[in-house]
Amino acid sequence: MKIGLIDVDGHKFPNFALMKIANHYRQQGDTVDWVNYFEKYDKVYKSKVFTFTPDNNFNIQSDEIVKGGTGYKMYDELFCDDTEPDYSIYPQYPHAYGFLTRGCIRRCPWCIVPKKEGGIRAYRDIETVLQGRKTAILMDNNVLASAHGLEQLEKIIETGCKVDFNQGLDSRLVTDEIAKMLSKIKWMRFIRFSCDTTSAVEPVLKAIEKLNRHGVKNYRIFVYLLVKDVSEANERCKILKRLRVNPFVQTYRDYEKNILPTAEQKRFAWYVNQKAVFHATEWEDYKG
Repeated sequence: MKIGLIDVDGHKFPNFALMKIANHYRQQGDTVDWVNYFEKYDKVYKSKVFTFTPDNNFNIQSDEIVKGGTGYKMYDELFCDDTEPDYSIYPQYPHAYGFLTRGCIRRCPWCIVPKKEGGIRAYRDIETVLQGRKTAILMDNNVLASAHGLEQLEKIIETGCKVDFNQGLDSRLVTDEIAKMLSKIKWMRFIRFSCDTTSAVEPVLKAIEKLNRHGVKNYRIFVYLLVKDVSEANERCKILKRLRVNPFVQTYRDYEKNILPTAEQKRFAWYVNQKAVFHATEWEDYKG
């Protein structure tokens, strides 16, 4: 068969599902490539991660078109999930990508992970994810909540590979022992947490304090902030700013209820995420 792939979000980040699909069909001897709109295919797979990405509406010559991904609000498990990803379709990215665990113990109302993946469970070994590479971007939603995940952190330390848990770690689960473990990992850039509500501030501060005790400097810590009420979010940002921690604002959106970011939320996100502006002025002055 001739299989076509469409990464609807673009190629700014490897599409994990398409990498698995490519490997699945190539193992069967099929031809797999990115869609050329002048060619005919037996089957085309369109994958979309983000709900805000516009759909691809080009005319596709194919006997069958299959859509999938959270961007389409489709949460079914991938039919070839046991297949390892084919990195050859994204040669521009040198890192390994994957998950050590799937699911989460939390049920944050804005998060689709509980609906899509359910509770926490073991998924892969770090060496399986690496496939011989030296760096890995890991997309686990709550690796610290899993005994398997903690075992994998120890293995990451032993292998000496560099990693980035790009979805953030759960600050509420950072004990002194875990902080010590995190301090021994070779991070590609940051140790990431989330501080999406006022109630999350204290656990984040406690996690930072524990990391400091084990030699981790604050400039190596990155914190995601979800923004609904801008004034409340600004107070969270001020606390992190005083500590010289790196905040990154994400505006709240809910496509199920048709709630999109307001102009004020977007302006605040721009202010915080443009670090030269953020460090040079306060929100109240910038807003004025």
